[in-house]
Amino acid sequence: MGEDLNILRRFWPYLKDYKLQFSIAIFGMVISAIGTSASAYLVKPVLDEIFIQKDASMLSILPPLVIFLYFLKGFGKFIQVYYTEYIGQDIIRRLRQNMLQTLLSMQIDFFIKESSGNLISRLTNDINRIKEVVANMVPDFLRELFTVFALMFVVIYQSPKLALYFLFIMPLSIYPLSRLAKRMRKISKHSQETLASLTTRLTEIFNNIELIKAEAKEHKELERFATDNNQFFKLSLKQVQTNEFVSPLMELLGAVIIALVIYVGGKEVIEGRMSTGEFFSFMTALFMLYTPIKHLSKLYNKIQDAIVASERIFKIIDLTPTITSGSKPPPKEPKKLCFEDVTLEYEESVKALENINFCFQRGMISAIVGDSGSGKSSTINLIVRFYDPVKGKVKVDGVNLKEIDLKEWRKQIALVTQQIYLFQESVAVNIGGEEFDEKRVIEALKKAHAYEFVKKLPLGINTPLKEAGMNLSGGQRQRLAIARALYKNAQIFIFDEATSALDKKAEQEILETIKELAREKIVILISHNLKSVAFADNIIVLQKGKKVCEGEHDKLVRFCQTYIELYNRS
Repeated sequence: MGEDLNILRRFWPYLKDYKLQFSIAIFGMVISAIGTSASAYLVKPVLDEIFIQKDASMLSILPPLVIFLYFLKGFGKFIQVYYTEYIGQDIIRRLRQNMLQTLLSMQIDFFIKESSGNLISRLTNDINRIKEVVANMVPDFLRELFTVFALMFVVIYQSPKLALYFLFIMPLSIYPLSRLAKRMRKISKHSQETLASLTTRLTEIFNNIELIKAEAKEHKELERFATDNNQFFKLSLKQVQTNEFVSPLMELLGAVIIALVIYVGGKEVIEGRMSTGEFFSFMTALFMLYTPIKHLSKLYNKIQDAIVASERIFKIIDLTPTITSGSKPPPKEPKKLCFEDVTLEYEESVKALENINFCFQRGMISAIVGDSGSGKSSTINLIVRFYDPVKGKVKVDGVNLKEIDLKEWRKQIALVTQQIYLFQESVAVNIGGEEFDEKRVIEALKKAHAYEFVKKLPLGINTPLKEAGMNLSGGQRQRLAIARALYKNAQIFIFDEATSALDKKAEQEILETIKELAREKIVILISHNLKSVAFADNIIVLQKGKKVCEGEHDKLVRFCQTYIELYNRS
């Protein structure tokens, strides 16, 4: 029960914004409960006044009254369902929005540790489980609760003595129901974790489909998926088993109560202490009472599933990023970007960079070279502030990057990596965003030497791309990524193996464009192929996270042994 209250408290900031809708919904629940309980009460006058006393005047009054009460019940339910559905759907919309907002604010390190499948599962599967509760189960729970109270009033009013049997036996069901709810919560937790694993597995399969097919591993992947799929199947059956066990339990208790009431009530009627109409009115209310109580117990069991989903969702919403924004605006035209005694650790005691010092200057082309694992990508991660150094500072024009507004700083950077990111939008939207300038898009495509193939596409720059740009070649995708960077017109351009998928001629054309950019920007090139960046004004050589030498190509080939070895291998 404590977990239920905690989750309700977490939902309260959302629920309190719907006072009007809740008021109307509760009004609907109340009049529906009144219609239900009043129709049970009418059994007494129908039997006593019409069938036993043969009162003709009541014959003209009671049938229309029955019609009115059932109309009241139906109208009340309609109001309740509509407004609770509105509240539920809107809360789910807000929750999903808040979850994604939190996730988008998290640092890159978080996404490396958390699988994308697990996050997608929380945004879809877990949210849908809560939707079922907020939009359907909780309203049903409240409506049935109102109905129970209204019918209990009729039961007690008709015969307090007989009502005592009901009130004595029903609490006996609380202990087994609470045990079932606890079991349901445990199974639900395992079920949701397994479903997240299923989603993760599917994400991996579709992301690596080319490799799976190339290595003929379809059968192996199917076997791995089948393991999680079978586990989820077994847990789903356990959920059904636990939930449906409520029915026979409540049936048994209901049968005991009804048997006692028939026996005691029958004696009351035979001995003249109770009329036939009163007894049947009592029995009708009792039968009608049994249904919502049974429904309530099953709903409470099902709600456990949503409580687990809610816990998983609020764990996401409660996350706080470790990379936080400063408040200072970045310089409009930064002149120098410097690393001062910078050390970076991804994991404790494992240093990706150690005590490095160097600067990137405006109007110059800088290159970072080194073997895999030397720290090239780590340098870029610090510039973009995917990570912060554990020691030292990264400064732009003398100001620590931690003090600068993060969003504004990233707007100053155009990053082109070996891994190309394209969306299922048109070429133009991929380059210039939703509100693109057509002339600037074409200009950027021309500078990236991509316009020749783009204008041959079915709709030119308005041609939609498939997922990850799969309707283009690797070289074409890379040129679009370069065009996007050029369109952005940033102050700092970073090209991380950005020409790896291009042929020599295309690479030289792009490098000429980069040289033009460098006249008024900070340009940083990263490459394992030293011959492609030998023209750079300043080359920084990294090895195992440390700077071993720095300078122009002519200087490095004379004095830097590491550079010579790298150059000869390229």
